[in-house]
Amino acid sequence: MKDGRSVSMPPGLPAAWAAVTAALVSPVAPNAVPDETVSDALALLCEQGLGQYVEGWLLETLQVRLTTDVAPEFWAGLEHLDGDSQERDRARALLEAFRTLFLRLEPFLGGLERLGSWQDEGRGGLVGPGAHGLRERAFSVIRAILLFSPSPVLQQRVLEFYSRTFSVHMRQVREGLEGEEAPEEADGDCVCPGCAALPQLCWCKEALEQLQELSHILSRLQLLERVSSEAVTSILHRLIEQRMEQRCRGEYESSFLADFNDWLEQVLGWLSRVFASEVGETGTRSVPADSKPDQPGGAILQRWRCHMHQFFCRIYVNMRIEELFSIIRDFPESIPAIEDLKFCLERTNQRQQLLTSLKSAFETRLLHPGVHTSDIITVYISAIKALRELDPSMVILQVACQPIRKYLRTREDTVRQIVGSLTGDAEGCSDLANELSRADPVTLETQDSEDEGSDPDEWTPDPTDALTDKMGSKRRSSDIISLLVSIYGSKEIFIDEYKTVLADRLLHQLNYNTAREIRNVELLKLRFGESHMHYCEVMLKDVADSRRINSNIREEEARLPAEEQPPIPLSAMILSSEFWPQLKEEKMELPAVISKAMEAYTHRFEKLKAMRTLSWKPHLGSVTLDVELEDRTLSNLSVSPIHAAIIQHFQDKSTWTLEELSGVLGVSQELVRRKLALWQQHGVVQEEAGGRYSILETASSRERPERAVMLIDSDEEGDSNTTTQSEQREEKLQLFWAYIQAMLTNLESMTLERIHSMLRMFVATGPGVTEMDVNELQAFLQKKVRDHQLIVSAGVYRLPKSSQ
Repeated sequence: MKDGRSVSMPPGLPAAWAAVTAALVSPVAPNAVPDETVSDALALLCEQGLGQYVEGWLLETLQVRLTTDVAPEFWAGLEHLDGDSQERDRARALLEAFRTLFLRLEPFLGGLERLGSWQDEGRGGLVGPGAHGLRERAFSVIRAILLFSPSPVLQQRVLEFYSRTFSVHMRQVREGLEGEEAPEEADGDCVCPGCAALPQLCWCKEALEQLQELSHILSRLQLLERVSSEAVTSILHRLIEQRMEQRCRGEYESSFLADFNDWLEQVLGWLSRVFASEVGETGTRSVPADSKPDQPGGAILQRWRCHMHQFFCRIYVNMRIEELFSIIRDFPESIPAIEDLKFCLERTNQRQQLLTSLKSAFETRLLHPGVHTSDIITVYISAIKALRELDPSMVILQVACQPIRKYLRTREDTVRQIVGSLTGDAEGCSDLANELSRADPVTLETQDSEDEGSDPDEWTPDPTDALTDKMGSKRRSSDIISLLVSIYGSKEIFIDEYKTVLADRLLHQLNYNTAREIRNVELLKLRFGESHMHYCEVMLKDVADSRRINSNIREEEARLPAEEQPPIPLSAMILSSEFWPQLKEEKMELPAVISKAMEAYTHRFEKLKAMRTLSWKPHLGSVTLDVELEDRTLSNLSVSPIHAAIIQHFQDKSTWTLEELSGVLGVSQELVRRKLALWQQHGVVQEEAGGRYSILETASSRERPERAVMLIDSDEEGDSNTTTQSEQREEKLQLFWAYIQAMLTNLESMTLERIHSMLRMFVATGPGVTEMDVNELQAFLQKKVRDHQLIVSAGVYRLPKSSQ
């Protein structure tokens, strides 16, 4: 020592240190140093308080060697190949780099094991964390130095190598050659589907052997998941996405869950190779779903299985959300896709994403003027059926279809389309008709009280994304007809519309055949209640009574002498005016012969039904007639009364002007012109110079129509015999106008709110009148302003001076 003092050193201490360190890291065989020598050396070191430094020395030596020699050598081995090298050579270089790494670290790992065992035994009084603790500290040092900021080349090589081994594994699975070499292709130009090499250069077997060895090395170094996880995740995600695009995209009629599970078992066979932990473990067998975590690699494989399932569900839900509008449109053929989506949606948190996307799809693809109302209703019905399969709580249906319900309320023909579908009159829509004839209909009168008497213990709260309303999960109906009726919040509007539809059908067919209508009324009574269908029953009874009355009058006429019988046989549809919808009013003068036949029919009806008479609607009905011309006869033609009246006048006079026909018929010249067009089209009437019309007695064969046809004027086709809801509403609004004029005459000027308040106070002439809200009243007043019947200034309405 420099201070001149001497320190005594126990004899043999340097030799003891040398013996212990040699036994730990000597490249010679570990048992070259006898155990007795090691034990005595450890005892001496521990006596001198130096045993605790053995562990630190070994870990520091490992760290220095790894930093200065081992890690640079490892990265150099990976990067020495250039970009033009073959994939097979890069795979060999990857494996060789990890072989070298393991060989360089093996002495230190063995030394750590021996030191840990000495600590566990307490040999020579040595204490410490033991074998397990030393391993954890050593591998932490290795990971920190080697993988703290790894070069991208490592992940590139690992990803490339694992992708190739996956192809090789799947090739073996497809060909059923587990562990066997595939036969060479007959055509030498074909490449191996596994390694993408020519058959004579196939290295599939070598790739799997390399994978097995690499997995063993990485497992021994506890680097397996750190090195492999990113590459394996990238490969599996890419493969799942590719497989889904190829097999699932646009295909809704098959379930893909079973197919995915079968494919997953094949992928897990490859994963068992990647995460194999012992040399000689093939890992080619499918891993059972109940593999225990304590089995070799079982916990890792089970974790990867769960990860793949979760990723599949998320990607599948994303894809089906994009296609959900088409899936709904194709229901019920798309039920398998709905069931798969339901399974996956329960395992992901994507309900809000689905709701947002579906509402947007409805608004952009369905809810615009270019789509017919019947198509919107058809899609809505499909959505009800599909979404109640997807979500039995009906929350998705309630939220996603809210824009449809709101938009349908703005369409004027919504109610008529729904009613037409219910009765089977709408083309291409039989869903509602089938729903109406269901064996267990939901009665709308009792639907609101279906919660009563339910067990409180069975109550469950709505999901968090349910709309805030008064309808709980039990009262949220999944019945199609109930949901459609609830669009307007009242069933009366549908009942009124059905009355109109029923009246049109009965007045158009004129054959007294009401079997279909009776069936529909009976079915609707089950839905809407018997009392609401009373008017419809009276209408059907009128048809049956009309048939009986016509038969009685015909029998009475048949008993008359020939000279007293009416010139024209007449049948009437006798309506009880109080129970039928308001019919269109059109004034028309009929020819004398027809008027005389009507008077005779009325006289006989009054004799048959005392205290009752008939008020004829001459513009409604149908006339069957024969037209006899010089070279042809048109038989059994069915036309409207005005067409029959026109051609009847030509029997009295061969040539007519529009003015003359308009005078005798009592209708406008424009209407006569339009009605004459029918006879002109069928070669019966021709227009001459000077605006005169005459009968065309001769015609070519191509102008001769078939026998027994119904001639329909183009502007009559599809016309209703009853006034529409809007027409009836317009008539009711005129009642308001009379009150508004009176108020403004007396008070000179009024605001919108005051007009509305006064109307609610004084106008009480029926439920239809009191339904006008402020917005509707404002629209009505604005229309009067545009017609110059009102003046508005600063929100105050007044009559023009000329009107006061």
